[in-house]
Amino acid sequence: MEQTLNGLQLGLMLFLLAAGLTLVFGIMDLINLAHGSLYMFGGFLTVVFMRLTGNFALALPLGIIATGLVGALLEMSLLRRLYGRSHLSQVLATFGLILVSNDVIRFFFGPSAVMLDMPAALSQPLTLANGFSYSSYRLVVIAAGIVTAILLSLLINRTRFGMWIRAGASDRETAQAMGVNIKLVFTLVFALGAMLCALAGGLLGPLFSVQMGMGESIIILAFVVVVIGGMGSIKGAFLGAIAIGFLDTFGRSVLPSVMRTYFPDLSADTMAPAIAAMLTYALMIAVLIWRPQGLFKTA
Repeated sequence: MEQTLNGLQLGLMLFLLAAGLTLVFGIMDLINLAHGSLYMFGGFLTVVFMRLTGNFALALPLGIIATGLVGALLEMSLLRRLYGRSHLSQVLATFGLILVSNDVIRFFFGPSAVMLDMPAALSQPLTLANGFSYSSYRLVVIAAGIVTAILLSLLINRTRFGMWIRAGASDRETAQAMGVNIKLVFTLVFALGAMLCALAGGLLGPLFSVQMGMGESIIILAFVVVVIGGMGSIKGAFLGAIAIGFLDTFGRSVLPSVMRTYFPDLSADTMAPAIAAMLTYALMIAVLIWRPQGLFKTA
């Protein structure tokens, strides 16, 4: 039960990162390697507001809003100039943005990790069933991820703004001719993606350290999720993220005990995490062979 909940939590956090990433690529045709930097900004901005207010429930939404504003400014000032250019140009420009973002964090916070205090009310484990206890805070993280996924699905499929997003993804020129302000839609979509990153960064802050470069490792998994789910597909991002979350969690928890029956303990503990990571990319390769466009095609 514990590993199932851990896998669900990892999958939902990956979904928050991958949802914005797949929307940006599917609608704007923009490869944004710096998407993980917004996750990092979300974590650090939550730390800033936590220090100012002393209230995590207030600091988290403030950090999300502030990161959304940072994302909107980035889109209007820099990324908008990359639309229509080659993917190589986009990769190089956003890679440079990663370096700049890390230097900004180093200038204001230093190179050391910063801890984000867990809310006192959620610091104790909660007994669920048959004496099984699980972290109250992790349960809140899972609930927040599920609620966000539902709200995002409703936004995309049941609102006028979602209709604009789907129209822009299907035929940008026709949508613009019908009166849709594509520039505004692009800015809002990018800000939405930044806010989803900030939600993940702020929620994971009390579980892990908030540090410079924290988005660079997890963004690789987010790209894997996008490839598996299909570019521009929220449903695909959700299913792909949950699959990766369970595969990675159970691989790291089950493989060591299995491999110890065939290899010495030290070798098994060294090999198991590497094999678990390989399984993630093996799933991506299998999906690409079976469905090169990913599980789903549209947002």
